[in-house]
Amino acid sequence: MRKIEVRPVSSALGAEISGVDLSRSLDEATVNQLKDAFHQHLVLFFHDQDLSPGQFLEFAGYFGEVIPYPMVKGLDDYPDIVPILKLPDETVNFGGIWHTDTAYLDVPPMASLLIARELPPVGWGDTLWSNMYLAYETLSDGMKRTLDGMTAVNSSTKGEAAATREDRRKTAAKNDVGEAPEAVHPVVRTHPVTGRKALYVNSGHTTRFSGMTEGESAPVLEYLFAHQIRPEFTCRFAWRPSDIAFWDNRATQHLPLNDYHGYKRLLHRITLAGDKPV
Repeated sequence: MRKIEVRPVSSALGAEISGVDLSRSLDEATVNQLKDAFHQHLVLFFHDQDLSPGQFLEFAGYFGEVIPYPMVKGLDDYPDIVPILKLPDETVNFGGIWHTDTAYLDVPPMASLLIARELPPVGWGDTLWSNMYLAYETLSDGMKRTLDGMTAVNSSTKGEAAATREDRRKTAAKNDVGEAPEAVHPVVRTHPVTGRKALYVNSGHTTRFSGMTEGESAPVLEYLFAHQIRPEFTCRFAWRPSDIAFWDNRATQHLPLNDYHGYKRLLHRITLAGDKPV
């Protein structure tokens, strides 16, 4: 067995992985090394992994149960793989706001994976991730006491996030979980593997604190939304064709940049089943 190489990309989170060919079946020891790196760094990046859809699904399956995305249809032959697509005549990119994937579900996903299929000649649409452990741990003791035990409402219809899905939903809409899924989750969740606390609100989906109006909630939420994406909590990934990113939705947020107007960009996404936040 060859030990994989793990190279951190920032002090906050993220690591590039080398020394493994994901087109081949992985042995248990290699999978365990990748799981350890995943829990330590929260986002893993793999370069030059030219996987077929079937191989991409096989790799994802080592880490959890593959589940469908509720809002947009997947590929015809691989319905659990969703195209993350922006066409040359479109100006809004899919998911183009800081968010945690589908936090509006009662049981949000554990992780997501992306593979780059077609990138524009300029811009490329780099993606940023932010560490929600650090976002929680750097709050004042008073704010931690206030937030611990609180819950918040997360909705699929929150304006800016919903708008980023509209181009795809015009031709590939689906509603496996209803027209407007909504879920209540702890504002601070405990990671089921590491036991660390993470701030679990996000500007894409969180609308208000439970038992409070949106107006009453807004001042604190706006502070938290700004705090949790401070540059020192983040890493940035510059995509190349056949690159893969694999991230932990329970302790990160991400933002795909929209800097390639007039060009097509296509990635494929897989989602892994998670657990109910506590």
